Amino acid sequence: MGKTSKYVLKIAAVGVMSALVFAASNISINLFTLLGGTTRIHLGNIMCLLSGLLFGGILGGLSAGIGSCFFDLFNPLYISSAPFTFAFKFLMGFICGAISHKGQAKGQNLKLNIIGGISGQLAYVVLYLSKSFIESVLVGNAPLTALADTGVKGAVSLVNAIIAVSVSVPLALAIMKPLKNTGFYRLVSDSE
Repeated sequence: MGKTSKYVLKIAAVGVMSALVFAASNISINLFTLLGGTTRIHLGNIMCLLSGLLFGGILGGLSAGIGSCFFDLFNPLYISSAPFTFAFKFLMGFICGAISHKGQAKGQNLKLNIIGGISGQLAYVVLYLSKSFIESVLVGNAPLTALADTGVKGAVSLVNAIIAVSVSVPLALAIMKPLKNTGFYRLVSDSE
């Protein structure tokens, strides 16, 4: 199979996983913060981590970033955050995938998958909460008030992180073996 065909398959893999990230992000419970803002418990991070666990850093990061960015672009509450979301979720998927695909593991080592999932989630939570705090201070809230509001978002982010790692790691291990038996997976993941 030629290089062009491999690129087309990689684009297809990113497209499918981005769509799953977008769809899972829509399954959510909206919550209000102390300052009247919103935060959500959602299933999108499961698919962000799953993208990295299945396809590695670059493809996983792109899938997580693109799917989450599209979710923000289609939601008036989050449209202004879309560029940050793309970058932060890309890093989540990239870190998760880079760690889980370290060496010959290719997403099949339980320990590396757990470390990758936790690391990707922690990176995202730190970036998201830092942005939330800075945004809150820049709009005129006192630092202590901004910190309290960010604390609520932090608690919700922790719930999202626990759900995402707890579901994505076993799901990846369950999907990986049948997926590796397909020629598609070999062609998509061989040169990443």
